[in-house]
Order: sequence, then structure tokens, then C-alpha cells
Amino acid sequence: MVHKGLGQGMAYVRGIIYYSVSPNELHPFRGLLTKAPWNALRRVSEEFFRVTAMSSDSAAALPRPHSALVVDGPDRAGARSMLRGVGLKSADFARPQVGVVSCWATVTPCNLNLRELQDLAGESVREAGLVPMHFNTVTVSDGISMGTPGMRLSLISREVIADSIETVTLAEGFDGLVCLGACDKNMPGMAMAMLRINRPALFVYGGSILPGCGPKGDKVDIRTVYEAIGGYHKGSVSDKELSDIEECAIPGPGSCAGMYTANTMSCALEAMGLALPGDASPPAVSEEKRRQARHLVGAALANMMRCGIRPRDIVTRQALENAAAVVSALGGSTNACLHLVAIAREAGLADFGLDELQSVFQRTPVLADLFPSGCHAMADLHEAGGLRPLLRRMLSAGLLHGSAVTCTGRTLAEDLKGVEDYPAGQKVIRPMSDPIKATGHLIIFRGSLCPNGAVGKLIGDEGDSFSGPAIVYENEEAAYVGVSRGQVQPGHVVVVRNEGPVGGPGMREMLAVTAAIQGRGLSGRVALITDGRFSGATKGFVVGHVTPESAVGGPIGALRTGDQIEIDGPGRQINVRLAESELAARLSEAATVAAEASAEAKADPPGGSRTSVLAKYRRLVRQADEGAIVVS
Repeated sequence: MVHKGLGQGMAYVRGIIYYSVSPNELHPFRGLLTKAPWNALRRVSEEFFRVTAMSSDSAAALPRPHSALVVDGPDRAGARSMLRGVGLKSADFARPQVGVVSCWATVTPCNLNLRELQDLAGESVREAGLVPMHFNTVTVSDGISMGTPGMRLSLISREVIADSIETVTLAEGFDGLVCLGACDKNMPGMAMAMLRINRPALFVYGGSILPGCGPKGDKVDIRTVYEAIGGYHKGSVSDKELSDIEECAIPGPGSCAGMYTANTMSCALEAMGLALPGDASPPAVSEEKRRQARHLVGAALANMMRCGIRPRDIVTRQALENAAAVVSALGGSTNACLHLVAIAREAGLADFGLDELQSVFQRTPVLADLFPSGCHAMADLHEAGGLRPLLRRMLSAGLLHGSAVTCTGRTLAEDLKGVEDYPAGQKVIRPMSDPIKATGHLIIFRGSLCPNGAVGKLIGDEGDSFSGPAIVYENEEAAYVGVSRGQVQPGHVVVVRNEGPVGGPGMREMLAVTAAIQGRGLSGRVALITDGRFSGATKGFVVGHVTPESAVGGPIGALRTGDQIEIDGPGRQINVRLAESELAARLSEAATVAAEASAEAKADPPGGSRTSVLAKYRRLVRQADEGAIVVS
């Protein structure tokens, strides 16, 4: 039976999406699904993991320091009895137990295929002589929640994912982990959990969605929909045109199609070494992705257990710099700055922050012509050869640390040995000699408006500097209305405040506002500054993560409409043109306003209760320059 709401060729069986016919036969861009990349992955499998299954005796010889506490000895008969109830046999109690956790849900297409991959990964773990124990954690869809109060929960979900994986793993005594994620906060949340727990662990990416086929035969995705909404309010897009784009932009399962946050972080985790070689690029509906989960995961994790490799052995300063370099080369999301700093904190590298990221960005050119600023989808990168040829090029150019150890037990340089270059004529990745941008598109700003830092994204034709009068909005909704009604004019610096980690709370993304700016033809003609975040799908002259945020008395809270703002990209400075005495007086006033708002939040907490997740987050979250981590 084919469920009409799931698209042609997809069958819905017990909550799992299966393909009744090959997706290669269904999709208008079916040329993006080839078998060539899998052949390379199969060679990787043969090279690194020659034994794909282990005997019972071999598996029993692997360390199981945590599950032994749960199941060994007469006193643990009750635990064994419970585990027999879920299907374990006597022989299983002598083998390491592995948590196989996914963010599967039907609330978003990003994660729709994860249950199938989770089952396949479990089979792979079982085949390697380990005992798979399946469980799930949450996910939040930014694409659905965007522009609503629900978006305040998006970044919070990163912490919930990390906390819930830690909770189950420690409670049940798992000896290792396989984490399967797809949507934006899944990757950093799972990486943070892996590092916090620090037991042998692998990350498996669910894969990206194929681009939709637009009304004119062009490639479209979720960003196209949001920009069409802006065009609708401008009057350049009709009801019918908006509906047509809406209906074709999301053709099936997988993370958003461009180099947005999910694909940015999947590539970062592969470069970092927490995911297997070749994990980041295969589309969600590809056979390669299924084969990766079924044939590579178990043997790889058993190898990590055998060799004693744990996440904190992998995520070193060198590994984080490799991840940052790949983010820069791919033209990746500003959110990577937030997540890499948070991951560094979980790895025990508290001194790896915004300045360290800036150092990497400054020396790494932008090489990928990918959405949102470019012309291609993640599936095009996969078709061209995937991420590994780019890593090989970057290694040869001295942009990566080849000595960094990965989850294979080898160094990155060893992992990349023999990787073939991209084929001649491909248009997705530019040569080192002809970059899209000679230095990174992500800029860490300082200055009177952001003394502790801010993150800018300048990659297209928007230029590298901007000056103009501020037009100040107190939240995202007000800014969206202002843009849609024509209040924002060319030359304005749009300021959206009270959207930081504390002030939101939750640090919402401003995609609705930036898409409205794009839709009204103002991209590159206005700048946008916020203490909130930006979607990876954002393009234009944008600066986010302003710290300190307005809710804690930061300078952005002292701005008034009409103030002259100067954004100097080459100098990495953002300043407001005010006399020192005037700025000092305003900062004092802003601190008073922030204190009053904090008192109001205690009396009337976000979420309606002091026990709500929003209220707890507001009390515990750190600023964006610290990764917006939650610390008790």
C-alpha cells in the first residue's frame, strides 16, 4: 500500500518508510543517484575492516566494563531476566552491549529514514558480535518551527538530545554507541553526548534530501519556499506560484538539500573523525546510505573497542581545526561556530573558541558552489565524488592536519590515501587556484557593538563592508512585519534583539526575516544584525550571535533607530558611531532594562512555569561565544 501523503513509490509500514521501487526511477534528478561512490566506500570497508563478523569467542574478548556491571553474577539475575524479555539470549550476556540511538520521527522529513537505518545499523552491530540495544531521542524541525514561538525550542533540543543519550547510556550500562541523526541539532547534540560519555562511539548521518523539481524544471528546496513567501508579500509571486513551489520543494526524506546546518555539521563530523569516511554526502534515499549502515558500522565499532579508541581520543584541537576548515571550504552555516565551540567544551578543550575558529577561517578559501549562495545541492556534491576528494585536496594544500586520528583507528592522511580527485568538468568544487572566495566566508567580529564576538557570513556579491542607519526591532516577529510592510529600505542596518540564548530564550534563527528581505529584493542592499542565530539557508549581509546579548545588558540593547552602524569585514569590526559618554550612558540604561526583564522572567517565567524547559534553559545557558552550552 502506498500512502498518498508520502509520495509515489513510498510504502508506509509500521511507521517506517520503505521504497517499493527504486528512488532512482522516481526522481526527476535521478542522475544524482549513482553506484560509483558506493564502490569507493566498499573499498574503504575492505581496507579498514577486513573482518565484518566476529565469532562469539572474539566478541566476548572485547572489553565490556559497563554492561558487565549490569548483567554479570547471580545478583544480576533480575536484570538478565528483564533483558531476556526483550530477546537477549544467554550468549549475549558475555558480549559488549551497544546503544543504537536515532532521532527518528515523522515530525520532519529530515529524519524520516532513520528508523530503517537504525535497524540496518543494529544488524551490522549484531553481525560484528556485539549486542545492539535500540532507543530513540527527540528532534525538532527548524524548517517547520521557523518564524514561530516553537523555534525557541530548536537550540534547546541540542541539549535535550545530549542529555537523553547520556541518561540512557549511563543508566543501561552500554559499552559503546552508534548515533544516527539528520536534522540540524541532531549532529552536535549527538557529538556532545559521545564526548561527554566517552565510550567507543560512531556517528551515522541520515543523508540529505534530493532537491525538488520546480515548476520550471529548476532545482528547488525549502529555502526557495521561504524566499517565495517574501516575493508573495512583495507582489512578485502569486498564490498559484507559491502553492506550486510549496508542493514540489520537499520530494521525500532527508536533511535540507543545500550546505545548510545539517549538511555543514555532517561534513564537519566526518572531517573531525567521528563519522566513517564517506558518511556525509550520500543522499538519504540512496542505496549507498543503507549499505553504509548495514555493512560498515558494526565492524568499525568493534575495531574501536578492540583498539580502545574513544571520542576524546579523536576530537583534539587538530580535529576541531580540520572540521572548521571544511566548514569554510564548503561555505557552511554560521551555526557551525556555535556547535564547534560547544563540542570543544565537551571534549575538554575550553580554550578552543571564536578566535581559534577565525584563525582557521582566515586561511581557508571557499571552494564549494553550493546552496544557499551557490548553484548546487548536496546531492550534486555526492554525484561529483563526495566530500573525500575535497579533503584530499585540502590535505595536499596544507589546510588539514593529516596526523589527526579518526574513528577508523588510522590518521586522516591514511584514510585519504588513494582517494581519486574529482572528475574533469564537474562544477561543484572549484580548484584551489580559483576559489569562490580567497578567505573564509565566516567572520568573527569584535567592536563596540559586540565586544565578546559576533559571527558574520559574507560569501556572495553583498560586499565585505556596510554602513547605515539602524532600524531596531525588539524581536523576530516585529522585524518580519517591518520588512514585509516596507519599513526597511535600502541602506538600513536591520537590528533584531532580545533573541539571544537568554533573551529568547532559545536563540531563534531569523530565516523568516532574511527570506523576506530576499523576497523583497533587498538582499545585499541592507544588513541584518541580531543576537539570535541564522538558518544555514540564509544568504545576504548578515551578522548574528552578537555577544553579550541584549538580555544581559549587551550593547545591542543600547541601540536606537537612526544610530549609525559601521560593519568592517576586512577589519572584523562592528561599531556604533556614538560618543563614549553617550554609549556609556546607554549601556547603563540597557543594563537596567535587562535586570528588569530578568526579574519579570522570574515572576512570569517563559513556558508559564519555573519548571518548564524554557525557564530552566534561561537560567542555565551561557552566551553564544561559549557555544550556548548549558552549565549548572
